[in-house]
Amino acid sequence: MLSLLAAMCIFSLTMSISPGPVNMTIVASGAAYGFRRTFPFVSGATIGFILLLLSLGLGLMQFVTAYPAFLKYLSLAGSSFILYVGYKIASANTELTLNEAPCPDFKQGFIMQWVNPKAWLACIAGIAMFADAGSHAPLFLFSGLYFIICYLSLATWAAVGSRFGRILNSPRRLQLFNRLMGSLLCLCALYLLLESIHA
Repeated sequence: MLSLLAAMCIFSLTMSISPGPVNMTIVASGAAYGFRRTFPFVSGATIGFILLLLSLGLGLMQFVTAYPAFLKYLSLAGSSFILYVGYKIASANTELTLNEAPCPDFKQGFIMQWVNPKAWLACIAGIAMFADAGSHAPLFLFSGLYFIICYLSLATWAAVGSRFGRILNSPRRLQLFNRLMGSLLCLCALYLLLESIHA
């Protein structure tokens, strides 16, 4: 049992803390708006991911396996959406005050996980490794552990972004940082897009 818990924790941490579209968006938001204003996005992304994991584990996986083209179309749509988010970050107007500039919110974090190909692949891999066809107990245990680890991991990215924000104390520096983060996010989206096309 301890080895199973350890494996679940290691998998959850690896998938949550590794760079991806959601993490890059959180870093950019943390730098621009600080930890507190980024936290609703973190919450939305965490809850969105866990609900995706549970939905797949409790039956949606049957639909995905019955219609394999669904994942391809989802990857195309999700990659396009992430490309759009990357463009918005890269082109953000750093001259706006924090009160005028829109900050990513709970709803955007939630939706981003449901269109994020990395999230779908992480859920599918996790279910394949840790779910049990005879009982939902392992799925609920895995989801509970993943919830805690994902929340802490994404909050860590927000804190990292907030630290960057203290260094980026001029519009010019913040603009360069946004362009870097937005470009990385666009590159990530293009990679996912090319993978889905060649799949």
